[in-house]
Amino acid sequence: MALVLTEITDGVARLTLNNPDERNTMTAPMVEAIISAMDAFEADESVGAVVVTGSGSAFCAGANLGNLQTATRESLGNIYEGFLRIARSPLPTLAAVNGPAVGAGMNLALGCDVRIAARRARFDTRFLQIGLHPGGGHTWMQRRIVGQQGAMAAVVFSQVLDGAEAERVGLAYKCVPDDELLTAAHEFARGAATAPRELAILTKQTIQDMAGIDSHGDAVQREFDPQLWTVKQPWFEERIAALKAKISSKKPAGS
Repeated sequence: MALVLTEITDGVARLTLNNPDERNTMTAPMVEAIISAMDAFEADESVGAVVVTGSGSAFCAGANLGNLQTATRESLGNIYEGFLRIARSPLPTLAAVNGPAVGAGMNLALGCDVRIAARRARFDTRFLQIGLHPGGGHTWMQRRIVGQQGAMAAVVFSQVLDGAEAERVGLAYKCVPDDELLTAAHEFARGAATAPRELAILTKQTIQDMAGIDSHGDAVQREFDPQLWTVKQPWFEERIAALKAKISSKKPAGS
């Protein structure tokens, strides 16, 4: 059985963790499969966005507990690659959280650019509950997304959030009915996939770079070069021409 399933539709690639009997836990073979899938997506010029989800009832139940008990810096680093590889991707990424996202599985969701949650989703840090300090940049990602209070509530006070609560605190962009998750995620991802691929990648990088910019003026300067570059691209001319033609077609005759 393939540990990761992949498909590409309308420029949207879907990566599905596929070990439902073990709740899609992050093992070394699973990590290898994720890396291979992401390498293939990024090499495919038709792919404009990636949706990450899980098969069965869980999104990802975290790292294998047996592996954790014998963990070393090297072995932990290898497991981290399962979500870090996705977090490092230049492509826009979306987590479609279909069930429990626990520990390293929650890191996988946090490492995506956007999260859409099913109502049955469960965002569960769980590190402290099993006597383990958080790892993989978990506290940094949490604090960056939901602020210090939200990070403290989830990590230290062990608050588990369902899809609706995750939406309320800003951990998920939105919550949808369970049976609508994959359709909603696909349509959402198409918003990025229908843009020119280079433009979406460049804009994602700009948004990430804004974390280190402190003033509006500096932000304006940061955007000048990429914006001027896009003005010279053929897709810009094509889309402007199409927009002008659409506007002209709607004008009353003789106007």
